[in-house]
Order: sequence, then structure tokens, then C-alpha cells
Amino acid sequence: MQRIRNSWELGKISWSVLKSDRSLLWFPVLTMLGTLLVLGVFGGLVALTGVDDRHGHQGLKAIGYVFVFAAYVGFAFVTAYFLGALVHAANERLNGRDAKFGDAIQAANSRLHRLLPWALVEATVSMVIRAIEDRAGWLGVLIANLLGAAWAVLTFLTIPIIMLEDLGPIDALKRSGALIKKTWGENVVGQAGFGILALVASLPAILLIAIGAGSNSTPVVVILAGAGVIWLLIVSMAIAAMTGIYRTALYRYAIDGRAPAAFAGADLGDAFRAKNQRGGTWLGSSN
Repeated sequence: MQRIRNSWELGKISWSVLKSDRSLLWFPVLTMLGTLLVLGVFGGLVALTGVDDRHGHQGLKAIGYVFVFAAYVGFAFVTAYFLGALVHAANERLNGRDAKFGDAIQAANSRLHRLLPWALVEATVSMVIRAIEDRAGWLGVLIANLLGAAWAVLTFLTIPIIMLEDLGPIDALKRSGALIKKTWGENVVGQAGFGILALVASLPAILLIAIGAGSNSTPVVVILAGAGVIWLLIVSMAIAAMTGIYRTALYRYAIDGRAPAAFAGADLGDAFRAKNQRGGTWLGSSN
């Protein structure tokens, strides 16, 4: 229970950092727009040239699979690029400096040679996990979920490492895994707070959509459902920005052993409890 309360507190501090610089919200918004653009482009290409509808059933041509993989790479790159920009901006803000949008984009551009190969790695892993999920029944779904969760944990610090240490994707992945092994142990409790915050913040939207669905008036359905969807999008963007701030702060703590000033009142050590050093020292504090 203490860890859940601590993760909730970390979420609130991330929210306070976001409120101090709302420009950080632009990066999740651009991620969403970029994702929609990739979906539109490659979805259109698959529909126009990649579908084989001969012999009375539909399937993908070879070029269709190429487009699908390119879409996975596109999704991964858009996410990594704007997350990288967000990490740079969040790091500036945590250092007490103004987080300028243009500087963050320039920082992401300076890491294109790192971010694009990382996107290829992400896309490949995502497609493998998806293939396992699609082709092995309920067991495949279970295995895919476990692999997806493990991959998310393993790669949680990869983008901060790429952006702030200028490492390549494989070295950044190894570094992320090493930091996790030394600091997290079995638990990644901080993310639980963001899940709780997202759920609580989404309740008004869910209520609006439910009321609209139960109405017999089409205008009421459209208005309430539209308002609910907009609310959910805002919550999603805010949580994405807060998560970027949070992972930057955790990276800083893992490296320095000290919480950034904005997180000074939170127990970041509890979020980074060492597997074999419970109640002992933390990474960085023993350096």
C-alpha cells in the first residue's frame, strides 16, 4: 500500500511539473498526429496495392507485408522521436531551465541516427510479439502479453539513455537493462500511479459516454459522446507527457542517486528499490 501511495505521489509531482510548462503537452499531441499520418499513408498503400482478393478470400500480397512492417517502423519512430524531444525538454525543466520547443526538436534531430535504428528494433519486436499473439491461440495471447510487459519494463529508460548519453540502440538497451537490474528489482511501482491517475481522470468521460449511450436523443448522444472522447484524448496526452517527465526523473535518479529538485519531496528510492539491497544503498549513492 505504501508503494501505491508513493507512486501516486510521483504522479502528482509529474503533474505539477507539467502544469509549470504546458508546452510539454505538445509532444504527445504531435505523437498522436504523426501516428495518424503514418496510419493513413500506409493503410492507404495497403488498401490500394497490398491486398490480394483473388480466389474468393482476402489476404496480403508480399508488398502488403512490406507496407505493414514500414507502418510498424513509422509508428515506432514517431513515438521515439517525440518522446526523445519530450525527454530533452523535461530534463531542461528539471534542471530549472526553460524547456524551449525548438531546442527539444533540435535535440531529437541530433539523435536521428540513434532513434531510427531504435525504431527498427522496436518494430521488429512488436511484430514478433503480434505474430505470437495471432498464431498461438489463448496461449499465444498470454505469452505475448507477458513478453510485451517485460519488453516495456526492459526498455523504459532506453530513450532517456539515447537522448542524454548518445548511445546506440543496442548499447542503450543493455544500459537500460543494467539500470533496471541494479535499481528496480522486481517492482516498477511508479507506473502504477499513472494508471490510477489515468483511471480517475477518465471517469467523467466514461460517465458522459455512458449517459449519451443511454439517451434516445441523437444530438445528446453526439454531444456527450464527443465531449467524452475529447476528454479521454486530453487525459491520454497529459498522462503521456507526465510519463515522459517521470521516466526522465527516474533516469536522473538512477544515474546520480539524487532526485531532481521538483521530485525532492518524493521517495524516488522506493520506486527504484534494489533487488538485493532492500533497505540498503541505491545506485549512484554508493558511487
